[in-house]
Amino acid sequence: MRFDEWFLRPDERGNPHTVLDSRHGDGTAWTTGNDVRLLVHGATYFAELLACLRAAGPGDRVMFTDWRGDPDERLGGEGTEVSTVLCEAAARGVVVKGLVWRSHWDKFAMSASENRSLADDLADAGGEVLLDMRVRPAGSHHQKFVVVRHPGDPMRDVAFVGGIDLCHSRRDDAGHLGDPQPQGMATVYGERPAWHDAQVAVKGPAVGDVETVFRERWEDSTPLTRQPVRVLRDRLSRTDTSADPLPPLLPDPPAQGTCAVQLLRTYPSLFPQGYDFAPRGERSVARGYRKVLARAERLVYVEDQYLWSPEVADVFAEALHRAPGLHLVAVLPRYPDQDGRVSAAPNLVGREQALDAVRAAGGERVSIYSVENHFGTPVYVHAKVCVVDDTWAAVGSDNFNRRSWTHDSELSCAVLDESGSYPRSARAELMREHLDRSPDDDADLQDPLEAAAALAHGARRLDDWYDSGQHGRRPPGRLRVYDAPRLSRFTKTWATPLYRVVWDPDGRPMRMRLRGQRAL
Repeated sequence: MRFDEWFLRPDERGNPHTVLDSRHGDGTAWTTGNDVRLLVHGATYFAELLACLRAAGPGDRVMFTDWRGDPDERLGGEGTEVSTVLCEAAARGVVVKGLVWRSHWDKFAMSASENRSLADDLADAGGEVLLDMRVRPAGSHHQKFVVVRHPGDPMRDVAFVGGIDLCHSRRDDAGHLGDPQPQGMATVYGERPAWHDAQVAVKGPAVGDVETVFRERWEDSTPLTRQPVRVLRDRLSRTDTSADPLPPLLPDPPAQGTCAVQLLRTYPSLFPQGYDFAPRGERSVARGYRKVLARAERLVYVEDQYLWSPEVADVFAEALHRAPGLHLVAVLPRYPDQDGRVSAAPNLVGREQALDAVRAAGGERVSIYSVENHFGTPVYVHAKVCVVDDTWAAVGSDNFNRRSWTHDSELSCAVLDESGSYPRSARAELMREHLDRSPDDDADLQDPLEAAAALAHGARRLDDWYDSGQHGRRPPGRLRVYDAPRLSRFTKTWATPLYRVVWDPDGRPMRMRLRGQRAL
């Protein structure tokens, strides 16, 4: 397998200032010899994370980033709250460092107080969490990863990368009855919203790359915030705004598997001062997807929270036009996460534009589904997964929209497997759940196009059951065919500007925007 045919080369990343690629010393922008496992559902991820954190001892290191961190969110049963587990680790002598988005005010349904509380708790226990507001206006730090390293036992080193925050609503499982500690969402999702998500556990040399992503942000000289009110508040409350030195970077862990891993990132172009490691931002997420979709021939399988933006839709549409045998299957949430005319319409206008574009390009080769649990309650799809031709697979924090490709900080873990098993097994695992299949019932899911047909058959049976008035036993499966609601011309007139400016902003340098350049 030619890795450089699927992965970005160092010169294709578009950011010569990062050490992420140059640190390898062999001219590659990826590592080989990694073990990668897909962790579907927050409950699965949290159980593994809890075991790793509790097993960390004096001198071990825990580094994490988060969009939202709820101190009281339980990773398991009683006594496993995020704050409790991290503070106990710090008290044992584990070096605990965190970068959490400072967030906007809670009155805007954000998480400023929760993130600050987590930082205060860790500071009291001997750890250090910085509230990071080095973002564009209306932007966020959206990366969600944890690195656990053991200086005396590198075979235990692990990095968790994906879309799952350490916060409420994430600890759901395959039953999709929701997290016992829910976060408020649109009424249609109920009091305990069902939540579908994914993370990967990585062991091997790529752990050093994930730690490098953390270190570049931690050691960046850009002030954590330039907002005068926040600066004054931090001084009055003596908030930690200066990163203490990290322990020296350890050698990369030894090889443990057959997977090659490339980290793809988004960082915005900041004004007046950019990041030390990305002065004009980085858009390797967008570049990586454009490169791999230009190779797609049979099936692109996507699970995503949004699938918005003409810029993103154009990449898929180009692939569908180029390859007449290519199919696109996307699993999306049926409803926006928040109620209200002002919030719902901009969500829907963006999706309507994107789905119209890909359907115009691919026709019947495009299949879009939503998910429900066995009680008929819609499941909110928060996963950010893409599998291309059962060869390349990515799981990360990035959604398929302009915000994730240009504006917020993001991290995605792209994988090629020399044994050929991981991308196909990851796709089949996700499909088995959606079809209510047992682990050994996937003979028709091994071939990509047969798998697409199996999804279509399952969704059609469930839709027919609803159309018949729900007569007889509910058929197996959780997929429904998704059609974006059509918006009126008046709604589009006022919602489109809000969508483009607030919900899906552009983080490219002004020079690129004026020249009409893509996010490449």
